Amino acid sequence: MNDDVPVQQPPSPDLGGEHAHRRKLADGGRVHIDRPLPFLLLAGHPDEPFSLARRVASISAASVIWPQAGGELAAAGAAAEVTLLLDHLGDAYPKFLVIVLHDLPRDLSLHEESPRLEPFQFVLAASRDRAAQDVVETLESALSELEIDLRVPELCTETLPPLSPALAAALDGREGISVLSLGIPQIHRIPGDPRRIYPQIYHQVESAIHDALLQAAAHFVELTAHEGDVGERPHHRSLGRRRFVKAAKRADRALANISASFDFLLGISPINTVEAYEAFEADQRRKAPEFHYRPLPINPDTVKRRLYAIDLRAVEDPVLEQLFDEKRHELDQQLMMLQRRNTPAFRHVSLLQYGGVEPELLEVANTLLAAFAPGSEHSGEYVDAAGVQAAAERILARYTQRTPAFAIAETCLRADTGPGLMVSGRSLLISTATSVPSVRVDPLLQHEISVHVLTWINGCQQGLGIFGAGLAGYEGLQEGLGVFAEFIVGGLTVARLRLLAARVLVVHAMLDGADFITCHRLLQAEHGFSSRGAFNIVARIFRSGGLTKDAIYLRGFRQVLQRVADGLSLDPLWYGKIAEHHVPVVEELEARGMLRPPVATPEFLDRPDAKARLARLREGHSFIDLLKEPSTC
Repeated sequence: MNDDVPVQQPPSPDLGGEHAHRRKLADGGRVHIDRPLPFLLLAGHPDEPFSLARRVASISAASVIWPQAGGELAAAGAAAEVTLLLDHLGDAYPKFLVIVLHDLPRDLSLHEESPRLEPFQFVLAASRDRAAQDVVETLESALSELEIDLRVPELCTETLPPLSPALAAALDGREGISVLSLGIPQIHRIPGDPRRIYPQIYHQVESAIHDALLQAAAHFVELTAHEGDVGERPHHRSLGRRRFVKAAKRADRALANISASFDFLLGISPINTVEAYEAFEADQRRKAPEFHYRPLPINPDTVKRRLYAIDLRAVEDPVLEQLFDEKRHELDQQLMMLQRRNTPAFRHVSLLQYGGVEPELLEVANTLLAAFAPGSEHSGEYVDAAGVQAAAERILARYTQRTPAFAIAETCLRADTGPGLMVSGRSLLISTATSVPSVRVDPLLQHEISVHVLTWINGCQQGLGIFGAGLAGYEGLQEGLGVFAEFIVGGLTVARLRLLAARVLVVHAMLDGADFITCHRLLQAEHGFSSRGAFNIVARIFRSGGLTKDAIYLRGFRQVLQRVADGLSLDPLWYGKIAEHHVPVVEELEARGMLRPPVATPEFLDRPDAKARLARLREGHSFIDLLKEPSTC
């Protein structure tokens, strides 16, 4: 091989600096280069809002955009930037893909009452070189799989249209340049109105086109790879952005500040649970308890105004925008629940947030209560709040020795919470009324510290704080992992499992119209719970007007068990506080280099007995069968 021939380099993992190259052009355009890549998106966009050509280019990792209203001056300025970029990248990428985007014209015969919509048609074109012809087929294939609003696209291929004089001059005479052109349909626009759109369709189309273009770029990388490199196509999502723009950081910070301005669980939890139980017993269990709550430290309406003032469109990343939007809706629902404490409406908003009880979950709960007889509560030594705190401090010390980031974690004794443990951010809150069987201390602390605190620590190491605060809907999987931790260390007792099943039964009964007294009798008379045990379960569910959250523990545990049985890795679950449906998002952001590997993993996974139980689950054994086996520890 001739040593003078430039060698095609793989896409760069980094710019060599902290920030992307990003600047405004004199005539209203903009350049964004996340890192050196062998492709570039170009878009001259019309002078009207919601141009898909502009939007798709602007969310990509490498783009130059400019307004058509700027005329030849704007086009010349953009072309000058293209020249500089190609000169700069030419040594690393002698073969380079230029993708030109443009908005197709609207159908002017349509009006607001028209029975027809804008045509769903893409127009594709490519230069005559072999690479461009192969890549345009990949793009066509990806676009053909779209279905948006029950419509599938028509794909039309044409000869490559002439480029603007300035852009043609920038590409003229360069070897190894492949050019694609994509005309984008206007199905997001409302007929007869130049400034109004269908927002959901707009978002769906931009995301779909962005993904299709990444697939085309990945094929180009595969085709043009240096023959000495591995010839596999890179994951197309790895060619997306690796850096958060400032707007993403601002949105994340704004959501984090709002989330930190109130503690939702403390806000809806009674401060007089112990006294309420004593009054309940004194009344011979004939009158529902009266719970008292902390005054709200915020005005929910004011916080909501701040919440919806956050500009998520400026994030310029469909995946991150979706995560932020989900979180905004979750915070909105939490604020709505705080506004409606002790009203019938609280229960309905709780259903929106946590869901109800599906028939399969109710069946599992009844099966567990039937399989494990009552009366198996521990009767041995108990550990008080101070003893639990001491044990927690020892676990935190072990984590800190392995992972210095854990030094920020703390334990706190609280007199204003009901018996038990609760994690809020970096803090493990232990009620002074807590009394735990000694055999349950380590399993409970593995639940609270090795899952809840650990995922908070890991999430806070990411570039976005939302992974520490929790993505929307994270609590089900989090609590499922917590129960899984108890099980895998051999500490998921029959009493604990019956408690989780009882919570599901009470949530279902409450939603069916049963009151506090009826639910208490259901657990005590029909399922053998003590009066105090039944009270604590029912009080958690009836707090603030009816909270369906407690059904998520058993549901989440089933999700984790199913993941293990399916042979799937638990590794993505430790990156932060996520829901199960966020696993593909974590994998994509990891492929793009936007997430860091977890700084800590649960210590219980290293225990020999935990490894043995995990292996048995992967072999297909039921967790109920494993619980019934005599302990070998």
